[in-house]
Amino acid sequence: MDYIRYLNESFDYTREALWGRWVRWLLLLISTIIFPLIYGYSVRVISGTKPAPEPEDWIGLFIDGIKVIIISLVYTIPIYVLAAVSLLAYFIPVSSTTTPAGTGSAPGLGPELGLVVVLALLVLFIVAIIVCGILATFGVARFSRTGKMGDAFRIGTLRDHIGRVGWLDVFIALVVLTVVVTVAEFILMFIPVIGWFLLFVLSPAFIIFASRYIALVYESAPAPA
Repeated sequence: MDYIRYLNESFDYTREALWGRWVRWLLLLISTIIFPLIYGYSVRVISGTKPAPEPEDWIGLFIDGIKVIIISLVYTIPIYVLAAVSLLAYFIPVSSTTTPAGTGSAPGLGPELGLVVVLALLVLFIVAIIVCGILATFGVARFSRTGKMGDAFRIGTLRDHIGRVGWLDVFIALVVLTVVVTVAEFILMFIPVIGWFLLFVLSPAFIIFASRYIALVYESAPAPA
């Protein structure tokens, strides 16, 4: 997977979408405040529209944005379940050699086994975050392409598509995107006085950039029917 080409193409797409198009930029900036609108606009970008579409059909954008939020929330459910299980495991008593009365042994996990359980849950939690994050990304992308919210939850189809692209390739691609955007945002934040203002003003650019990048990753292998 050519990550550098995807970054360059996403940057060019974003520049063409916003540079010199100040009214569009302003409308998208307002949409970041009413955030379902900007999520809905990202659906248009992820759908593969070239060049970048105009922000119009505001009701449709708002509805699509709400759907993206719902899709993302559904994919966080397994993570919250694992977090709850981990929290419950924390309260499982660890056995000691003696009871408070001084005789016998208290019930519960031994210290070594307790540590193993905690580490296993931690590893499972991290894996769940990665897998759910990738599935959610491709789920939103498939919804963007088909317009059918149910397609975002066709786990088998999403798994097959991700398999065609390569799970490791998708993971690296999303890590690259996260690092690039995070570094750029941190640089802006540390600019004295106007850093936070620049971060806000450029927020539509970051969203378009990330959405176009996701579209390219999604297109890197044919989607199953």
